Amino acid sequence: MTTSIPRRAVTAVFLINGLTLSTYIVRAPSIKSTFRLSDAEFGATGLLFAVAALASMQLVGPLVARAGSRAVLRAMLVVMPVLLAAVAAAPGPWTFAAVATALGAAHGTTDAAMNANAVTVERLAGRPILNGCHAAWSVSAVVASLATALLSHAGVPLSAHLVVAAVVLLVAGLFVTPHLLPQVLEQGSATAARAPLTRPLIVLGLTGTALMVCEGAALGWGGIFLHETRGATLPVAAAAVTAYTAGQTAGRLAGDRLSLRVGAGPLFRSGAALAAAGFAVAVLCGHPYAAVAGFALAGLGTSVLIPLTFSAIGKLPGAATAALVSRFTTFTYAGILLGPALIGWAAQVAGLARTLAALVPMLVVIALLPRPATVPAGSAR
Repeated sequence: MTTSIPRRAVTAVFLINGLTLSTYIVRAPSIKSTFRLSDAEFGATGLLFAVAALASMQLVGPLVARAGSRAVLRAMLVVMPVLLAAVAAAPGPWTFAAVATALGAAHGTTDAAMNANAVTVERLAGRPILNGCHAAWSVSAVVASLATALLSHAGVPLSAHLVVAAVVLLVAGLFVTPHLLPQVLEQGSATAARAPLTRPLIVLGLTGTALMVCEGAALGWGGIFLHETRGATLPVAAAAVTAYTAGQTAGRLAGDRLSLRVGAGPLFRSGAALAAAGFAVAVLCGHPYAAVAGFALAGLGTSVLIPLTFSAIGKLPGAATAALVSRFTTFTYAGILLGPALIGWAAQVAGLARTLAALVPMLVVIALLPRPATVPAGSAR
C-alpha cells in the first residue's frame, strides 16, 4: 500500500498535539494569574502533569496492542482539546490541578502512540520520516507562541482563546485520524505488548535521557547563562532560546533527506559532534552574540538526534513497536523532568558555565560510542 497518506496524517497528528500542548504552555502566565497560584502551587501542577504523563506512557504498549495506535490517537485527539477548554472553564485552583493532571496523562499517551505510529509508517515506507514529524512539533511551538502574542496584544481573554483553539484542534483531529495507519499493518500489534529492558534499549534510552538534559539546559538555562554570566541584555539573552529552537526546526526539516543521503549512523554522529561544538562555542566564547550563534549550532546538531533514536528504537527485536516506543519515551521524559533541576543543582555547586560546559564531553561520548541507530532495517522483527 502507499504510505504517503498515513505519513501526512501522522505528521499532522504531531502538529495538532504540539499546538494543543504549546497553547497550554505559552498561556501559563495567564493561567497562573487567573487562578492566583503561587510559584510553588503552579510548580506542583507542572509536576502533576509530568508524573501523569510518565505513568500513562507505561500503558501505551498494551493499549496499542489491543486497539491499535489509530484508535488510541482518535480518542486522545478528542480528549486533549476538551481538556484544554476545561482549563478555561475550571472554577478554581483545585479543579485546574485535576484538569492539568488529566491533560498530562492524555499528552503522555498521545506522545507515545503517535511516535509508535510514525515509526511503523517509516518502516513500511522504507524511508525516514521521523525528522519531518518532529519538525511539525517544533513548528507548532512557534505558531502557538506567535498566535498567543497576537491574541494577547488584541486583548482576547484567556477563556475565549482556549475554547476557540480547542474547537479548531478537535475538528482537525477528527479529520486527520481516519487517515492514520490501520491496526492490521502495525508491527507486533497483537503480541509482545511489553518491552523487556534489553541492553540496546537501555543504551538508546539513556541516550534519549542525555539528549533531553541537553535540550533542557539550552531552553531552560541558556538565556539565564547569557544574562547573568555574560552580561547580555534581556532581549539578547532571550535570543539564545530562539536561536536554539530555530536551529532545531531547520535541522529537522532537512533531516529526513540528509538521512537518506548520508545514512542514519553518520548523520547521528555528525549531529552529536555539531551539537558539542555549538555548546562549546556558546559556553566558551565571551561575546553574547557568539554565544547565541553557538546555541543555534547546538540546536541544529541536536535536531536529528531524537528522531533518529526513535527510528532505531523501532528496529529493535523482541517487542511490539508501541511497547518499545513507550519505554523510550519514559527515558526521554525523565530527561525533561530531571534535566533543568540537575543543571540547577550542579550550577549551585560548580557554577553555571562549568555545568553547561560539561554537556560538551557528554555529547562527544554520544557521538563516539557505537550506535544502535545503525541497526539495518532488515533486522526489525
